[in-house]
Amino acid sequence: MLDVKTIAIINQKGGVGKTTTVANLGSAIAARGHRLCLIDMDPQAHLTLHVGLEPGQNNPGIYEVLTDNAPVSEAAVKLTDTLSAIPAVIDLAAAETEMVTVVGREQILNDQLAAVKDDYDYVMIDCPPSLGLLTLNALAAADYVFIPLQAHFLALQGLGMLLETVSLVKQRINPRLKVGGVILCMHEKQTRLAGEVVADLEEFLQAARETDVPWADATIFETPIRRNIKLAECPSYGKTIFDYDPYSHGAMDYDGLAEEFMSFFLPNTELVEIVETTAAIEPAETVAPPQVVESQPTETVEPAQVVESQPTSEPTPQAETQSEPVSEPVGEFRSEPKPACEASDETVQPPQPIEISPTPTPAPTPTPTPEQ
Repeated sequence: MLDVKTIAIINQKGGVGKTTTVANLGSAIAARGHRLCLIDMDPQAHLTLHVGLEPGQNNPGIYEVLTDNAPVSEAAVKLTDTLSAIPAVIDLAAAETEMVTVVGREQILNDQLAAVKDDYDYVMIDCPPSLGLLTLNALAAADYVFIPLQAHFLALQGLGMLLETVSLVKQRINPRLKVGGVILCMHEKQTRLAGEVVADLEEFLQAARETDVPWADATIFETPIRRNIKLAECPSYGKTIFDYDPYSHGAMDYDGLAEEFMSFFLPNTELVEIVETTAAIEPAETVAPPQVVESQPTETVEPAQVVESQPTSEPTPQAETQSEPVSEPVGEFRSEPKPACEASDETVQPPQPIEISPTPTPAPTPTPTPEQ
């Protein structure tokens, strides 16, 4: 059983693909059999609309969880057998003001999620495009931060401010917080600008290796999310990209990204199980090669049988000898083929036809004509 992993998808810059990533990546992970809960922390409720829920109709929601101490198990709406979502409403914008006087207000979401840690394998939070109290609650509850990023110059400038905030949260509130990686969204690989931005980002992350910053082990995911119009269309139908157009480029990209996420979160316990199972399989595999070696002589016997079968073709002369006594009763027919065979041998010698051709030449000489 996997320990629950809480993931915050965050970027204070709007329009970079946070909600699209949470909805579609979460759906791809849940389709692989992992129990997952999506939390909409944005007062705009875009994630709520994306998964087909109507803001305000499902009560309670994340607003009641933060302000009225409503249980997460009651706020979560079951979408599929493995996927659930906690919706948001516009009233969430007033939650920051209502929580100002609450002691430990930045830990409210973390405390609420502790009650359902055995119900899910992953919890994925869609953060608002700001660094306010709602985002602070998400960072305090998260184990990993993943940053959707569009490969533009201004996006790099905002990334620096975001990483500073993550570093402060780790020092003062959540010491387990780490930056897992960067997801390239609306990526245009063929442009030179995208290549330069990615190169600068790789150099920045490489310089942080072997340091104590939260992004020391961060990586850029190898599967970029290409710009795809289907990803922009599916929220208007309240569907994920896999339900709207499963054969589009957007569906293929998020499916590949989900595979990278699974390898990223593969725990050490599963690695030990894999090693043990392979160790148990290896003896069975080592026994198999001797059987293959023993079966090889059986294959060599077959050519030997073919060699023995070659002498069987020699009795053909015996068949000829048996055919000769059959021709003996008919003496006349037997004497005729022999001269034919001899004639065939003599025909090889050209002198006989040459002697026959000159004999008719002296006949036409008329000798008695002068006597008359």
